[in-house]
Amino acid sequence: MRPVHYLGIFIPAAVALELAHASPVIVFSAAALGVIPTAAVMGEATEHLASQTGPGIGGFLNVTFGNAPELIIAFFALKEGLQEVVKASIVGSVIGNLLLVLGAAMLVGGLPRAKQTFNPTAASAQSGMLFLALAALILPALFQLIHGGGLPSVGDERIDFGSDLEKLSFGVALVLLASYAAGLVFSLRTHRGLFNPYQANEEETHGAWTIRRSLVMLGVSAVLVGLMSEVLVGSISEASDDIGLSEFFVGVFVVAIVGNAAEHWVAVLVAAKDKMDLAVNIAIGSSAQIALFVAPVLVLLSFVIGPGPMALVFNGYELGGLLFAVLIANVIVQDGESNWFEGVQLLALYAVLGLVFYFA
Repeated sequence: MRPVHYLGIFIPAAVALELAHASPVIVFSAAALGVIPTAAVMGEATEHLASQTGPGIGGFLNVTFGNAPELIIAFFALKEGLQEVVKASIVGSVIGNLLLVLGAAMLVGGLPRAKQTFNPTAASAQSGMLFLALAALILPALFQLIHGGGLPSVGDERIDFGSDLEKLSFGVALVLLASYAAGLVFSLRTHRGLFNPYQANEEETHGAWTIRRSLVMLGVSAVLVGLMSEVLVGSISEASDDIGLSEFFVGVFVVAIVGNAAEHWVAVLVAAKDKMDLAVNIAIGSSAQIALFVAPVLVLLSFVIGPGPMALVFNGYELGGLLFAVLIANVIVQDGESNWFEGVQLLALYAVLGLVFYFA
């Protein structure tokens, strides 16, 4: 049993505290800690699957199940009408994966080595998907500004932007989903060899969980993540007030870090083992999946759950964070090499954004 698994004690603790109507801060903290071991089990199960499928498919499996906590958390927030918190968690997940996860992986993997290498063509393909997502997430805000409207403020929970932006967001969501589907065909079918340059050998698969065990553990952890997410979202408003942090900061950093726990764990672990192809696929692939799949799915869901449709209009801080995170990550992965100092640079930008968002 790994040390992170001992945090599982917070799962029943969070439920008990919620039923006992304990302090929102205590309930929120227990639920956040309870998400971490379940996300880690998700990451562990997908790592075992990845050991038998190669870095491309393995990375896809990891980001798909690794992003499940974020999607579940956002679903419950959307149901409660906390649309700006949902958008903040989307932005937080993208910049968290590009800066925190990739930065930590490069730092930990690069410290004992002069450099690490990965497939630059595969990384560039995923970076291209991120640029598409960046444009799609910025343009609705540009539409709003050109037509004389304003961007959301940090303290907002939900804004009615009108039917035009709601319809525009619906259309953008469909385009992003179509692009994501095309990306799956590209990486898993027509250009599979590019993303899976080798087959796992006997040493890599020795001791790996069976596919059946991995799927069972994924199912159990998904149910527990859903339970913890409902408790977490139910306490987020009161807890943020009691702590003295804005819901915006909590959504961008606290919820995003908790939701990304699986990616954090696995990406750093495989980078330490000098498997940077898988680490880069996890970090960049997860960001692309959040922007191209999770965000549009949440937009479509908002038309049937919650108080009303969610428009893809982000505030200025979120747009700036997305822009700089995508740009610096694209520059760093272009050459197919990484070192510990590049990891420090990514982490430094994440820290700067954290300071700005804290004082926002």
